[in-house]
Amino acid sequence: MDNLTHTLFGLTLARTPLGRAGRGTTMALVLASNAPDLDFVGVAGGAVKYLQWHRGPTHGALGVVGLGLATAALVWAGLRTRNRDAPDSHTSFGRLWLVAMTGVLCHVLMDLPTSYGTRLLSPFDWHWFAEDWLPILDIYLLAILAAGLWFGRTVVPARKAAETHSVWPGRERSAAIALVFVAMNYGLRATAHHEALVQAPRLFGPLLPKPCPDAVQPGALLDRWPLDGKTTPHDPSATRCLVEVAAIPSFLSPFRWQVIARLSDAYELHDVDVLDGRFGDPGEQSEGFWRLSRRYPNLWTPAVVQASTSRVAQAFLGFSRFPAARSFVDREGRATVRWTDIRFTMGGFAGQGQGVQGARQGNLFTVTVRMGADGRIEREGFGQ
Repeated sequence: MDNLTHTLFGLTLARTPLGRAGRGTTMALVLASNAPDLDFVGVAGGAVKYLQWHRGPTHGALGVVGLGLATAALVWAGLRTRNRDAPDSHTSFGRLWLVAMTGVLCHVLMDLPTSYGTRLLSPFDWHWFAEDWLPILDIYLLAILAAGLWFGRTVVPARKAAETHSVWPGRERSAAIALVFVAMNYGLRATAHHEALVQAPRLFGPLLPKPCPDAVQPGALLDRWPLDGKTTPHDPSATRCLVEVAAIPSFLSPFRWQVIARLSDAYELHDVDVLDGRFGDPGEQSEGFWRLSRRYPNLWTPAVVQASTSRVAQAFLGFSRFPAARSFVDREGRATVRWTDIRFTMGGFAGQGQGVQGARQGNLFTVTVRMGADGRIEREGFGQ
């Protein structure tokens, strides 16, 4: 999720009984709710380093414990530096640590249901995991959290609040209501996501071949990638088969999804609105639905296989969930290979309707490798 959402969620948590832990808990929750994104400093090492470390150890078990400890230490030291005359009023370090770890854990759990995903088990396992329920920026989640904080605001003099304790019940009630609506938002999106996947056979019709022998099983608790090449044959003569089907959320509507069918040699994309009665009515003729699909090749030629060993390609393929490969060899034998992450070609960062062509501008979601006639890599980088 974006950092504004994480910040608002941290403030909401501070208005639950967690906020009763004592002075400094609000600051600890806000800092901890954003702490895992400190991996952004990887940008200083270049785009490759950023992709290698993004949502890595800071989003794993060690990150929850370590970042919670660092946040608690920072807040605890700040309290004692600022309020030296009243040390008895300070929250204990142990409480701050538990509160901060809660904030970090909630950050990770909020990243997991997004289509971007997170490396939940790093540094022990560098695979990505996701639920695909929410986009990276969910305007409805933002609105719920902001409304909860707005309606729960209470302006009470500090002395009166300390005497009557009247500030907490109102804020806790508003926070509880907001969290209920947050859960409803997640539940709605999870239900719509399931329905979008159910409609996949009708959307693609005859375009869907039989599943590959080691295809990703539908209905898995978590989506996991990269697939380590097990279901992407490098032999062009291999039998065409279905690798997996996924549904990616849209930005504006929780009912509109982009369904992606990953085949062994291409991707088929189709937009669906789960409220559209044509897709839910078994009696509706579905022969025409598949004609609206968009197809993007993913041909692993010998040039693509060789280019995939480059440093930039390895970083990108370790990050990308749906890398679509294209290659071109000129008369002199020089090869140009390009990968684009299909997730970000439609309705994502590349912009609605731009397709692979629109995603080729300089960004982290397209990689180009150029090789000489002798097979040596001459140039590699992001974008064109």
